Amino acid sequence: MQKETSLSILELRQQLRKSIRAKRLALSPEQQNFASQQIIGPSLKLIEQYQATKIAFYLPFNGEISPLALMEELKKLGKKIYLPVLHPFSENYLLFIEYQSEQDLEQNRFGIWQPKLDARKVLPLDELEMIFVPLVAFDKQGNRLGMGGGFYDRTLSLIPDVITVGLAHRCQQVDELPIESWDIPLNHFVIGEAE
Repeated sequence: MQKETSLSILELRQQLRKSIRAKRLALSPEQQNFASQQIIGPSLKLIEQYQATKIAFYLPFNGEISPLALMEELKKLGKKIYLPVLHPFSENYLLFIEYQSEQDLEQNRFGIWQPKLDARKVLPLDELEMIFVPLVAFDKQGNRLGMGGGFYDRTLSLIPDVITVGLAHRCQQVDELPIESWDIPLNHFVIGEAE
């Protein structure tokens, strides 16, 4: 009986991922750009509220809202920006490396761009103050649905005090997500509206 319930949640989550990703990919380049500009102001306010100086982001993939313009603004303000890299030894965990505009990037096994791994540049996880997290869907209760690999949930479980912010398009919001025990809710969401 328990297995059936788990399977139906898994199926629901997979269906939701498919439908929301299709909505996200249907946004035009103009809508994507408009939304990515809209997240700058509210994100800067949150960063100021927490006085965060070491902040992690992600490189956009598969229609995710782009934080690149926001990251450039923060670099001008002297903030330290970090990007995720797949952990080479601890499977399904992330490391974070400082972002340099001109740095060498490579595609990881999922086709997502990441900085080349250099152990000397890895920031200890507990030094991160805020993480802007990509997502497929989110709900009003603060729950996040990711791509399904569990990388962020596993990594965030190691740093419970970090401030988490989900970045998303409005079309990614649902009333209530089917959640699992390992899902870690986020502290805040910043939403970009497509014009």
